[in-house]
Amino acid sequence: MPPRDILERTFEFAVRVVNLCVALGERPGAPRRLSDQLLNAGTSIGANVEEAQAGQSRADFISKYSIALKEARETSYWLRLLRATILKDSQVLPPLLDEVEELKRILGAIVCRAKENS
Repeated sequence: MPPRDILERTFEFAVRVVNLCVALGERPGAPRRLSDQLLNAGTSIGANVEEAQAGQSRADFISKYSIALKEARETSYWLRLLRATILKDSQVLPPLLDEVEELKRILGAIVCRAKENS
């Protein structure tokens, strides 16, 4: 299978995060509050990748991808916290955790390459 475009991949990841957060948001208390945090971070990854495509400069491109990487790291945190607490037996979380780890590696490599070429 050919590698997927980072724009497509981060968008698809955001869709999966939104779907999880919709389900969590129906539960009061901690699930809803953690859902809000996850929703913000998980959808911001793709939004920053999208913005980077129209970066005004190499520095702007690097900045947007660096923010996307930070958001991926935060998303990983919220997913791990959900796995350790509210969704201990969830079958949904392992694939999301795997994908966010891959996204972190890809985004980190893009940032490193962009910095080397600037």
